[in-house]
Amino acid sequence: MALIGITMVVLSLAVVVNVGASSLREKDLEYQARELNLEKEKEEENTRAAQLEEYRIYVQTKQYVEKVAKEKLGLVKKDEILLKPEKSK
Repeated sequence: MALIGITMVVLSLAVVVNVGASSLREKDLEYQARELNLEKEKEEENTRAAQLEEYRIYVQTKQYVEKVAKEKLGLVKKDEILLKPEKSK
């Protein structure tokens, strides 16, 4: 009787350990997928940060200031001639 009891306890422990191990394997796969996703996002954000840094440097140039002055404010340099098309009737 004692041998059967011990066998049952060992088998139930084996089942519990097996179920726990499969649960851990599933979590591990989820974490690996999440890690890959986060690495991809990190690379995208690093690329975006580099682009923003390039844009920040460009915004500080004279070329950018002139472009904004022409496009948004309609300003021209002293030696430039502004030609506007005639309005059609």
